[in-house]
Amino acid sequence: MIAARFQTQEQEKVRCLLCPHHCLLADGAVGRCLARRNHQGTLMAESYGQLTSLALDPIEKKPLYHFHPGSRILSAGSYGCNLSCAFCQNHTISRQRAESRFVPPEELAALSQSVGHQNIGVAFTYNEPLIAPEYLLDCAALLRRQHQKVVLVTNGFICPGPLEEVLSVVDALNIDLKCFSQEGYRRLGGELETVLHTIRRSVEAGCHVEVTCLIVPGLSDNPDEMERMAAWLAGVSPSIPFHVSRFFPRYKMSDALPTPVETVYALAEVARGYLRHVYTGNC
Repeated sequence: MIAARFQTQEQEKVRCLLCPHHCLLADGAVGRCLARRNHQGTLMAESYGQLTSLALDPIEKKPLYHFHPGSRILSAGSYGCNLSCAFCQNHTISRQRAESRFVPPEELAALSQSVGHQNIGVAFTYNEPLIAPEYLLDCAALLRRQHQKVVLVTNGFICPGPLEEVLSVVDALNIDLKCFSQEGYRRLGGELETVLHTIRRSVEAGCHVEVTCLIVPGLSDNPDEMERMAAWLAGVSPSIPFHVSRFFPRYKMSDALPTPVETVYALAEVARGYLRHVYTGNC
């Protein structure tokens, strides 16, 4: 463990300032993300370098369709997440302290260089990478020295100050926009406005940004809401690549039915009324 950034002391407790949950933790307590712990009065980045997943993926799998298409990227995941989605496809690592191996930044950077000329860098993915900015920042410094790319696949739920530091070292992001209502985000333990801020600022900072919406029945399958979502994204940039993806039963929604393919196609057509690059996934 290393000392976490973005914390403040409040009497005998410590408050994490990384995401809007602002967890106030007594000694020994762990934040909602499962990755940050109060250890004797200091917030520690407990998941630093603890990787649960490592794979060489096509860049299109992130999904990033307009960022170095045809290349590959080393994909690394840890454990924990600061949202609580009942449909999480990676719940075995995002909602529990999963088995992991410590991979220091130097080892990950060296591995990224060694896996072949088609590899363009590292994607921090599988779980939520923004709950471990200390590891991300340390790895990014080494990867950039090697002229490699830094990619995030993220829910975008992070406070503005930490976000600015992260964006200074990131080349591309795929950001999950779960739905387009505050009520929907409240069900997931998040805030819509925070994610919208992350999307806008990522584009303004000059990062390559693509957005994914998983079409979950009862959460994000309303055509009127899709129209509002697409219109808002077009207001940021009509050139943002937008991925409309089909839901399959997972985690606490394992008894649900998959989203009908026709629903996904219809919502994608709604989005095409506002955005230039709309893709369907899992169909």
